[in-house]
Amino acid sequence: MKYGLIAERLGHSYSKIIHEMLGRYEYELMPMPEEEVGELLTSKAFDGINVTIPYKSTVIPYLDWISRQAKKIGAVNTVVNKNGVLYGYNTDYAGFTATLQRAKFDVSGKNVLVLGSGGTSKTVCTACRDLGARSVFVASRRPGDGQISYEHSKEIAIDYIINTTPAGMYPDTGKSAIEIGDYKGVLGVVDVIFNPLRTKLLLDCEDAGIPCADGLYMLVTQAMASAELFTGVPVKRTEAERIYEALRNNTENTVLTGMPGSGKTTVGKLLAEKTGKQFIDTDTELTKNIGNVADFIRAHGEAEFRDKETEAIKEITANARGAVIVTGGGAVLREENVRALRENGMIFFIDRRLSLIATDESRPLSSNPEALKARYAERRGIYEKTCDHRIINNLTPDEAVKRIMKLQKGKRI
Repeated sequence: MKYGLIAERLGHSYSKIIHEMLGRYEYELMPMPEEEVGELLTSKAFDGINVTIPYKSTVIPYLDWISRQAKKIGAVNTVVNKNGVLYGYNTDYAGFTATLQRAKFDVSGKNVLVLGSGGTSKTVCTACRDLGARSVFVASRRPGDGQISYEHSKEIAIDYIINTTPAGMYPDTGKSAIEIGDYKGVLGVVDVIFNPLRTKLLLDCEDAGIPCADGLYMLVTQAMASAELFTGVPVKRTEAERIYEALRNNTENTVLTGMPGSGKTTVGKLLAEKTGKQFIDTDTELTKNIGNVADFIRAHGEAEFRDKETEAIKEITANARGAVIVTGGGAVLREENVRALRENGMIFFIDRRLSLIATDESRPLSSNPEALKARYAERRGIYEKTCDHRIINNLTPDEAVKRIMKLQKGKRI
């Protein structure tokens, strides 16, 4: 192995994708038990490796030299073999500071609350102190020396919150270490988790209007810092941005919501065709379990149908990455559906003039013009509130697709 990543488990790592998108070398993922870590370091059978949980401290005794930042943090995530001499670095530091800079979060003179006390917490604390934070508080479920409880943290005037715990990380999504409503006057939040892109904490921040950033940019920029150490060749910021945008586009779902007959399926299929992405229709997936939707609603009622719809959406969103997902017309009526779709998705409301929407007797909730008009009046506000962008679909599907693709290229925090 020349370059790669070692960890105890590597179920959903993006590291290979990121490093190889740079185009400088091949990159291997190497899950291994702890006893093999020492064997690898002793053998020195590599040019450069990244190290992640739980081995960031395990590798230290095998190194010949450690950077000042890595010593201060007490964790190494990058090891470079230079003619048999092993050098240890911590590039998470660079990745985190780059994330703060991109989000325009200035912690200088501010109170920072860091959730969690593991290796990443130490990196974040060191970076915030180096950047001039007035105070850095570490909150832990079982506070040790110099740490505080989560309850105590609610009593402090906090400016920035950084989550370094695994709360809300795939596959155990929908959880958060804190309730953001317990903290007043927060200027910004960073969650170092990158899968899902929006954890419960970040979704709560978005709903509360609090600026926030996920961990994907940190992941990319720490990898770029590692690549510079591996090869000795600097990585331009434009390259990091290119890789970040490409990775985000490849992992973020495009979700289409809107009324039955608004053209969601037509636009979705065309978008999937143009982008090479997987196309998923939640109603189609749902019918695999319940049969014809109209027949099911007539037999069991709308409430039971909505329960089944929620189950299908949660199953789809837990596994889909970089897909085009078309939802049923009433999917947005339940907040838990919207939350599941938002975790890894950008939502587009496909809005079509009612006069252009054909009624359909197979759709019992919009079977005639009166029913369609009533449903539109009932749902339009919800569609607008729950979407990232509204797409007018009164012209051709191609025009709608172009608009979606243009919006997807916009910069994100």
